Amino acid sequence: MQTLKGIIERITFHSEEDGYTVAQLTPEGKEYTVPVVGNMLGINVGESVELSGEWTTHPQYGRQFRVESFRTVLPATIAGIRKYLGSGLIKGIGPVTAQRIVRRFGLDTLRIIEEEPQRLKEVLGVGPKRAAMIERAWAEQRQIKEVMLFLQAHDVSTALAVKIYKQYGDAAISVVKNDPYRLARDVYGIGFLTADKIARKLGIPADAPERVAAGVSYVLSQKADEGHVYVPQRELVRESAKILDVPPELVEQGIEMLRADERVHVEEGLRVAEGRSQVAGRIQVAEERPVYLVPFYYGEIGVAGRLKRLIEASEERLFAFQQFDWPQGFAAVQQKTRLRLTPEQQEAVRTALTQRVTVLTGGPGTGKTTCLQTVIRLLEAAGRRYALAAPTGRAAKRLSEATGRPARTVHRLLEVTGGGGFQFGRNEENPLEVDMVVVDEASMLDLLLTNHLLKAIPPGAHLLLVGDVDQLPSVGAGDVLRDVIESGAAAVVRLTTIFRQPEHSYIVRNAHRINQGQLPLFAKEASDFFLFKTDDPEQAAELVVELVQTRIPRRFGFRPDEIQVLSPMYRGAAGVSNLNRRLQETLNPPAEHKPERRVGGSVFRLGDRVMQVRNNYDKEVYNGDLGRIVRLDPIEQRVVVDMEGRRVEYDFLEPDELVHAFAISIHKSQGSEYRAVVITLLPTHYVMLQRNLLYTAVTRAQELVVIVGNMRAIAMAVGNDKVAERHSALAERLRPGW
Repeated sequence: MQTLKGIIERITFHSEEDGYTVAQLTPEGKEYTVPVVGNMLGINVGESVELSGEWTTHPQYGRQFRVESFRTVLPATIAGIRKYLGSGLIKGIGPVTAQRIVRRFGLDTLRIIEEEPQRLKEVLGVGPKRAAMIERAWAEQRQIKEVMLFLQAHDVSTALAVKIYKQYGDAAISVVKNDPYRLARDVYGIGFLTADKIARKLGIPADAPERVAAGVSYVLSQKADEGHVYVPQRELVRESAKILDVPPELVEQGIEMLRADERVHVEEGLRVAEGRSQVAGRIQVAEERPVYLVPFYYGEIGVAGRLKRLIEASEERLFAFQQFDWPQGFAAVQQKTRLRLTPEQQEAVRTALTQRVTVLTGGPGTGKTTCLQTVIRLLEAAGRRYALAAPTGRAAKRLSEATGRPARTVHRLLEVTGGGGFQFGRNEENPLEVDMVVVDEASMLDLLLTNHLLKAIPPGAHLLLVGDVDQLPSVGAGDVLRDVIESGAAAVVRLTTIFRQPEHSYIVRNAHRINQGQLPLFAKEASDFFLFKTDDPEQAAELVVELVQTRIPRRFGFRPDEIQVLSPMYRGAAGVSNLNRRLQETLNPPAEHKPERRVGGSVFRLGDRVMQVRNNYDKEVYNGDLGRIVRLDPIEQRVVVDMEGRRVEYDFLEPDELVHAFAISIHKSQGSEYRAVVITLLPTHYVMLQRNLLYTAVTRAQELVVIVGNMRAIAMAVGNDKVAERHSALAERLRPGW
């Protein structure tokens, strides 16, 4: 083993999964850099390190130092201290301030910051506010380092240290030592497997009750992430026993332990479908015990009960439409707006205004917007109050543009506020002051959000759910729109006649062909629907970059930021992660004037397209919101993102809330429309290839669809019409006699 000391100048590659890092290091006392490679989790630019390893010669990259182990050390030279402080690691200190501090205190600089931080005010440009910020940041970094070293000793990614410290502050190490499974419950991005790794290193036995209970909770959470509201007990026991590697009896005990703690609800004797038999396709029904995480149980019974109460209410806020002269009303709207409705559309409008809960569904171009505009005109003519909402910001914006009326996200409609948790300002005690609520893109409504929405709808008001039930279901747990339709509890109108189909447009035509199980057409005369054939994922990725950067802008005049790349999966050469990396390199390469921030294996740079991946009620941004980085301040350690015209500020300690969005998954594209979409579709994506996935991807495009892949993958998707069943009892609870 050889030892190499120096300062990390640049990190060229870092994997957050295994910590493999490629970096440039300036050796102590030298003025040149050398490449160092190896597992260096948690290492930062500007840090002084002591590396243990050996010099090797790589056939392609030449001489490099292969690291076996490393430790960070405080720099001992003037240049090292200046580099360390000016690297952006300490909030409040940039290169200029670092130079001034070191010029004032020399080799005593780090001791001054540690022991006498008030003396920083002696430095030009450092006032009381800046000095206090530096003092706090220094203490914070020290605590994070301690958590990192503790985790490193237990073979856990030190990239998690920032998240753990952010959650628990100075109590972080104490929490990790005393209740490691709490991490899985409290810290976003840390699952049971990571917490279990720490716990096992701390000596907690495999059959410990707290371990088994945590494992069961993990499986239930994973199933919720897959869209399931509950898990049948036999399935839960089987999967938990496999993950935990313990006997099923212990899992049964774990379920009872969670039940006693009121963290799960087990319902006795709920009749659920186990599957279809081979005989006449009949559904086999068996008595099964569903196990719910408590919020989902109360969410399900809440949605069922509130929908029934809404439907059966004695009060009627739109009574005027019960004895309405419909021919005259439709004629008046047509005269004023030139909206001429078919009998099918007239039935949809009549139903929405006379039935308290209505579902309006249909594919693209079938006239859902025309129906909505007519409903709004009639409500306004009758002096009735209404609210328009959609699950996402982009969908709400589209709804507003389509109707010419204000529309909000469901969260904003319900006046959600943060502050350590979240509160809904509109609820049963403070309902919405409306006679009708219209929710567009209702296929995206998950169970919990629907429950909160229903709490805020006053008795006698009407609810109109508008959406395409053939699209992918919600990202969150539940399949509310489909369940409401299947239950028969609500009035349902399905529009089937296609109106919006320009003569040479193939987007709407092919969307309906896909939905009907037919292959899309790639005709010579088609000017908005293309296939670039390839079987090779690497070639597909190259094609995507070329299409977005040059070919589509040159041929159609779209800017690259008007083109959205969609992929079924995250992994692989043609998956979201790799496409984001390649598109960032091409569309927003590094430059001297562009500050950037490395977070694990990703680099966030000024100008990057990004997406919010969790609900943040304090910032009023939600899972799926898209934006662009418009400010990145390494000194203040702040990132500002423009989210649809609203600026949202993030601290550098909030790195896990954003991901790159040059490419996004098809699931995450729900509720959005883009001028052009480029879709990767290859046989290697076979796990995800379903009809509703391709249908959803194609219907995101307004003017252009380009598929990069082959007909085999397209045929696989079109031929797979099996909707992934989600464990949900909502439809059953809504049926009469429940």
